[in-house]
Amino acid sequence: MSNSLTSLIQSGTKLWLDSIDPKLVIQAQADGATGATSNPIIVADLLKSGRFDDQMGKLISQGLDNDAIAWEMTDRLVRDAQAVFHDVWVRSQGNDGYVSFELDPLIEDPKRGMSLEEQVEAYIRLGKRWSAGHDNRMIKVPATPGGLASVEELAAAGIPLNITLIFSRRQYEAARDAVWRGAQRARGFPKFKSVYSIFVSRVDVYTEKHVPQLRQSQGLVGIVNCQRIWALNQAFWQDKQLPLAQEIVFASTGTKKASDLPWKYVAALAGSDIQTNPPATNRLAADSGVTFTRQVDHLPSPEVLAEMDRFVDPIHLESTLMSEGLAKFAQPHQDLLALIEQKRSSLVG
Repeated sequence: MSNSLTSLIQSGTKLWLDSIDPKLVIQAQADGATGATSNPIIVADLLKSGRFDDQMGKLISQGLDNDAIAWEMTDRLVRDAQAVFHDVWVRSQGNDGYVSFELDPLIEDPKRGMSLEEQVEAYIRLGKRWSAGHDNRMIKVPATPGGLASVEELAAAGIPLNITLIFSRRQYEAARDAVWRGAQRARGFPKFKSVYSIFVSRVDVYTEKHVPQLRQSQGLVGIVNCQRIWALNQAFWQDKQLPLAQEIVFASTGTKKASDLPWKYVAALAGSDIQTNPPATNRLAADSGVTFTRQVDHLPSPEVLAEMDRFVDPIHLESTLMSEGLAKFAQPHQDLLALIEQKRSSLVG
């Protein structure tokens, strides 16, 4: 493990890999990672690589349709990553060592025309299905109306949850409160686990485009948004005295601007909870030579904060980024289904 990643972990950060590539998972574990996350883009890219064609060919020969193959392969990849981190889950008594499994992104596809009630039913049904029999699998649900409306029932079923696609305080509070209501109904309460994935870099992309009048705070809004939500989360759970930590996941930590240091967000949010970093970001941070220290509770000056609060409209920010996020959410799975269809003739012949 590099000295830089050692310092990040010693600062109080849990390091999760934003990938379930089997090779990268093994490397990340050696670097000190204790968990991983998956999403439709990660799975689609892995299956597009051709490395798993033999497995896909066997599933095609068995008569599985495209959707079943996509989910069978997702399940296998997540299972393999879970096996790598299961010892962490055991040692931490369920506080770490998880791999996130994201539910069907096509639930949110407008072309399907699903009602809110149908979306909620689908999230609850699939959450129970894909979590069954797993110790260290965390079910990933988006902070959409349908996703949020399913959270209480999933938490009541005792399912570890990762609420993702969070950009605003409103989404975080809605997710957290739903988890807390459900958890109090669950068997085995209070030993439940929840995390809340706050996206960082996309917020700064948004402000550059939509809030160009920012001067002092341009490029800092994503960090401060995470820091503020992190502080809210710390305060909410402090008096609950639960055996497991209910944590923030700092997600989308890869920088989008060429002039930014690649470890900008890694450094700014070091010191607590979980960072789920892309493999390239981890490698660049590891090679940086930087000694990372606790910064997550170090806010910028009051003047910088005042400028953000004056010009950034949280409602517009959330609606814009959710619209963009859902487009990125569903398309990779549609592409994956198309890829499997294309491979049917080449893999079985």
